[in-house]
Amino acid sequence: MKANKEIKSGVFADLFCDDEKVGKKNFLSLYNAIHGTNLRLESTKLERKRIPQSLYKTFDTDISVLVNGRLFVLIEHQSTPNENMPLRCLEYYVHLLYGIVPARFRYREPLYKIPTPEFYVFYNGDRKQKEEHERTMRLSDAFIEPQEDPACEVKVKFANIGGEGRKNLSVVKNCAIMRQYCEFMEIVARHRLELGTFPPDDELIDCYDKAISEAISKGILVDYLSRKATEVRNMFVGEYDYDTDIKVHEEVAREQKAVEDARSFYANGVSIDIIAKSLGMTEDQVKEIVAQPAPAN
Repeated sequence: MKANKEIKSGVFADLFCDDEKVGKKNFLSLYNAIHGTNLRLESTKLERKRIPQSLYKTFDTDISVLVNGRLFVLIEHQSTPNENMPLRCLEYYVHLLYGIVPARFRYREPLYKIPTPEFYVFYNGDRKQKEEHERTMRLSDAFIEPQEDPACEVKVKFANIGGEGRKNLSVVKNCAIMRQYCEFMEIVARHRLELGTFPPDDELIDCYDKAISEAISKGILVDYLSRKATEVRNMFVGEYDYDTDIKVHEEVAREQKAVEDARSFYANGVSIDIIAKSLGMTEDQVKEIVAQPAPAN
């Protein structure tokens, strides 16, 4: 069975925004936990904003919502911790403004008010953080020439919601749905770790099904996971994983180099058995490689 690779939303974005039943409620719960407010759905204007896929497909699983005129951007970051998130958020904001501000108003004399941006990155990967679990990342830290009063600044609130330290974060302590999401992702990570780096889709599907069942049995996200078990599993299987992508490319590069080395050694008179021992191959593998014509340059 091949998994669906055309998922439009990740689990984080679906749970905290896009789910038709509890998405808006969960989003506002998270927003209130971050700001210490008590906004209610019936009196709060929420408008989901998206970047056109043709412009930036990697933003599909992020959340951007206009909240009473404030553009609130939430990004779940699961790959290697990235110090360039402020630059990414700046790019994100500019792309969103193109869809918010009509072109005819950009060149008019009167001031056109634009939504106040606010950026939050929740890191949920498995890399240990040397820094505190919560900090502010700044675009100006990347400037070649530092400025005391940066002419352009983007501030991003970074929170590490992985590991035990997350329990001290106010956003986790004050938002029950975020707390359960972290517990669920911990279960998913444990099951996923048992499979190794490049498991086939059927093993991935079984892995995520087990994680979902375990979470429900423990009372974690019961309503959401019971309603959308298949969709959630497919979201996980179909999501883009930067670290895995890099590992795949590295493995392909190693294999290609081994093939080139085997051909080179053989052309220079090195015996099959010596080549196999040197490159960690079987003799049959070496024989198969050298029997095939080298690709034309």
